Amino acid sequence: MSASDREPAPAHTLRLVLGDQLNPGHSWFATPDAGVVYVLMEVRQETDYVLHHAQKILAIFAAMRDLARHLRSAGHRVRYVAIDDASNRQSVPGNLTALMAHYGAQRLEYQHPDEWRLDEQLRHWCAEQPFATQAVGSEHFYTTRSEVAEVFAGRRQWLMEHFYRRMRHQHGVLMDEAGEPDGGQWNYDHDNRKPWPGTPATPPDARPVHDHSALWATIVAAGVQSFGNPQAGQLRWPLNRAEALAGLDHFIATTLAHFGEYEDAMSTRSPHLFHSLLSFALNTKMLHPREVVQRAQAAWQAGTAPLAAVEGFIRQILGWREYVRGIYWAHMPGYDERNALGHTTPLPQWFWTGDTRMRCLQHAVGQSLGGAYAHHIQRLMVIGNFALLAGLDPAAVHRWYLGVYIDAFEWVELPNTVGMSQFADGGLLATKPYVSSAAYIDRMGDYCKGCHYDKKLKAGERACPYNALYWDFFARNEATLGSNFRLGMVYRQLQKMQGPQLEALRGQASHLRANLDAL
Repeated sequence: MSASDREPAPAHTLRLVLGDQLNPGHSWFATPDAGVVYVLMEVRQETDYVLHHAQKILAIFAAMRDLARHLRSAGHRVRYVAIDDASNRQSVPGNLTALMAHYGAQRLEYQHPDEWRLDEQLRHWCAEQPFATQAVGSEHFYTTRSEVAEVFAGRRQWLMEHFYRRMRHQHGVLMDEAGEPDGGQWNYDHDNRKPWPGTPATPPDARPVHDHSALWATIVAAGVQSFGNPQAGQLRWPLNRAEALAGLDHFIATTLAHFGEYEDAMSTRSPHLFHSLLSFALNTKMLHPREVVQRAQAAWQAGTAPLAAVEGFIRQILGWREYVRGIYWAHMPGYDERNALGHTTPLPQWFWTGDTRMRCLQHAVGQSLGGAYAHHIQRLMVIGNFALLAGLDPAAVHRWYLGVYIDAFEWVELPNTVGMSQFADGGLLATKPYVSSAAYIDRMGDYCKGCHYDKKLKAGERACPYNALYWDFFARNEATLGSNFRLGMVYRQLQKMQGPQLEALRGQASHLRANLDAL
């Protein structure tokens, strides 16, 4: 490795810390040991396996460097391999091989990676080494990797609601003394589907601003490719646990109370509305899900946030987040290749530029490119909805989602994209495709106002593309979806449209799908 980083003292153990394992409270760090060296590395292997948003690379590298400083100040030995180190092998195994020899270490320890790709790579590499190796838990999740699969053993569909209720019971979250859900209901979805009228005012963005211009220059000079706006001089993603905790405090105090009502709303006037902006900190393990859930529950108990908002928020973490992780580990490898509907169309060019006349996509994609963030309804019911209706290749959609979002790590992103958004797993995760015409998008936001396309028109140059694509999607996939019990009303309506009306819509959709770049 580089001469400037050489440490003369040998070490008996190296411990690898990955870029999404930035938890300074892990039991590894309880007591400094001069014989243990913690290894963090910036490698092209991890920047290049998909094309990533510039802010994602920048925020992770900056946070890794901050954790290294923190560990050193706490008395730990740290070896940090920077992206531009001359002797950086640019792969995790390559650097580990060199470092084990450099320190004369006899033992390598690592925390279980949360991506199958890395888990397999390290497992196979360790099996070939002459020294002792051990994988330990990350001490982050409520569940084990296999727990969801064990819950659903023998079931055709793995419905989240069943798992969520089990988790509430098991962990005593929002449960009364009689073992019933607080408030008498398991969920409050019906209270959490309101468009945002402009009031109450959204809270200010209280995240600190970081100047990472020098780090960004280093990343670019090292040849790392990316897309999106780096915002290197004023990056607003947390560097460390202290900043992540401040973000949690801000959310609980100013935002949680309105999260529920407007969690499905969309607006050009606010990129975040009442969403927490905590997912990057959670998924890099700066925050623990238990502390986030406990803080939200305490807010309801203190009377500062309504039960509907708190339950809706907790369901995302205790329920959905743990559930999709279980889906991922139960169905990898191969889940990323599922394509139940046989969709193969490449992504339109405006996925990389935001340059489309569809105002909803212009805003949702543009916001994603500009800030590496969009909330779940923008991801699911604007971008994902269009991708599914247009027949885009789910593997290409997956790679785009994995790259563009600051919080996207494959364990959480892949089931959300392939299963929930693109229905490419054939209905394992979702009971029906999440698609809509323009009506839903208009009902939940202000995107349709001032759009080039008319939300009410189904045919013609100015007709909203979602409308014809919606009916064509169900017509094209009737053999697969026609017997779905949740789509009975859709197919009854489609039956009434047989003849010239449906043919016109399908002709319109065919023209749209042949000219996606021009929309």
